[in-house]
Amino acid sequence: MTSPERTELLTLPGVLTAEQAARTVAGILAVQRDSGAIPWFRGHHLDPWDHTEAAMALDVAGEHTAAARAYEWLARHQNADGSWYAAYHDGEADRPTDLGRETNFCAYVAVGVWHHYLATGDDAFLDRMWPVVHAAIEFVLRLQQPGGQIGWKREADGTPVTDALLTGSSSVHQALRCALAIAEAREEPQPDWELATGALAHAVAHHPERFLDKSRYSMDWYYPVLGGAVTGAAAKERIESRWDEFVVPGLGVRCVVPNPWVTGGESCELALTLWAMGESDRALEILQSIGHLRAEGGMYWTGYVFEGEGDTGPAVWPEELTTWTAGSLLLAVAALGGDEATTAVFGAEHLPKGLLPDCC
Repeated sequence: MTSPERTELLTLPGVLTAEQAARTVAGILAVQRDSGAIPWFRGHHLDPWDHTEAAMALDVAGEHTAAARAYEWLARHQNADGSWYAAYHDGEADRPTDLGRETNFCAYVAVGVWHHYLATGDDAFLDRMWPVVHAAIEFVLRLQQPGGQIGWKREADGTPVTDALLTGSSSVHQALRCALAIAEAREEPQPDWELATGALAHAVAHHPERFLDKSRYSMDWYYPVLGGAVTGAAAKERIESRWDEFVVPGLGVRCVVPNPWVTGGESCELALTLWAMGESDRALEILQSIGHLRAEGGMYWTGYVFEGEGDTGPAVWPEELTTWTAGSLLLAVAALGGDEATTAVFGAEHLPKGLLPDCC
């Protein structure tokens, strides 16, 4: 079990003590399977994005061997086209439950691999994972549209879904920049990736009409900032414009308006976003506000319905303790605490930029 000595850097007033952080890390480790797979919780599915998020949380706690096993699972089970399926039952590679291949799920491996390398300095790991990252990014960019946005996914039969999601494309933007950082470290320049990244950043920052309208979801509000495509004054304006719609004081961040439901993952991601904007005080307040989601064993409930009566609420809902919710909390705490690998991955100024397109 992870000891408090290993998690003393994951302390944050009103959020975590070292002992509490150790219990949270132990909770994630308890879910990880011998194969390295990290499902949402035992008996539920694994998706590649949340699997990677949980692996990154293990790295910030110093559990580098366990994190490496998670990336090795991805390397062993990557499809021939560079993708992964959207879901696998309990992390069992031979039991995919959703044969769609989502672009942002597949791209996120680059974020995790770069984070692990920065945390460990393991050159051999980077060498092993480079073909995996390269194939995944190539899969994703085959679905980039003429306007720069990234098509959502390929269906099980290979049919491309060219509609683009703003949150997904924003996450891909961060992943592309991490992939470029890996390429730079290996001295293997990828000029096509640079062009793709610039075109994607331009679409995210300036062309909302190129994406499906999911503006009811808080992720579409903050992800363009978290993914690094919107920065500076534009980022501040974007966050301020809908703050009162999504932030519930003392409880956290709504997943979707107008539903009276706050979620831990969105709250932690908003905290990361605020940190990246230089607003650590507000980030801390958000993290402190979700203490009510912490369960006795150290994991975190996915969300909380804060209005309703009797059997309909207020209540924890759904009744699940997810590895990715715990992982996002640990990553946000690590960023606020100055963890070098985490600040490099989520600090927009520390990653390579793409080449802006010549036209709009």
